Amino acid sequence: MLDVSAIPIFLDNYVWLLSDGTDAVVVDPGAAAPVAAALARHKLRLAAVLVTHHHPDHIDGIPELLRGRDIPVYGPRAETAKIKTLTQLLDDGDNVDVLGQKFQVMSLPGHTLGHIAYYAPGTLLCGDTLFSAGCGRLFEGTPAQMWQSLSRLAALPGDTRVYCTHEYTLSNLAFAAAVEPASTAIRAHVDCVQALRAKGQPSLPTTLMRELQINPFLRVEHPDVIAAASRWRGGALQPGLEVFTALRQWKDRFKAPAST
Repeated sequence: MLDVSAIPIFLDNYVWLLSDGTDAVVVDPGAAAPVAAALARHKLRLAAVLVTHHHPDHIDGIPELLRGRDIPVYGPRAETAKIKTLTQLLDDGDNVDVLGQKFQVMSLPGHTLGHIAYYAPGTLLCGDTLFSAGCGRLFEGTPAQMWQSLSRLAALPGDTRVYCTHEYTLSNLAFAAAVEPASTAIRAHVDCVQALRAKGQPSLPTTLMRELQINPFLRVEHPDVIAAASRWRGGALQPGLEVFTALRQWKDRFKAPAST
């Protein structure tokens, strides 16, 4: 098993560092200096970069990390025009071998049209598609595309560890609680995440099993979620895409209640 650790960058991004004790791979390095510091601290050699999508907070550190290094940069073929540093172009169903681990490439349009994830049994590097208790905004894709992408992730084994790239969990849980105010699973996870964040620790990774209990965007066929989305929309909604579309619109406008 590879060791996976978080490198915080910017306000709430994480670069994921995968290592075998000697070599390392980083995922979505939006800034180079924190990555370089982590590599030096752990005495690791950077062997490759994995990219999920083209947004600057996920790729802007790559050129500096490549200085003096001849290493592969893997990323979505569909976003080649926007990610000039890619050397290995990936499509859905491709396999990537890094540090002795084989990852399957999954195409997940929605947040961006070319967004991909990397999946190996037990590990999902999902960029900005799935967050703990939430999902990415639809900057380029349609609700139908994002719903299909999330449905694909929801079908993975429940013990899959989900490595998202933003620390959005508490704000997402506030929205989840508004959708399902009676959920004991959401309330319990709020307490857990608050304790972690108070100690300066990431709330991630999460697991797919947990997300199926607390994430409204993965629960669009649950009666309570359907009812909440229908009330917000002001009319009955069909399970699945209609509920997802309403939830995403609701979340885009949602303001968490002030702390007391």
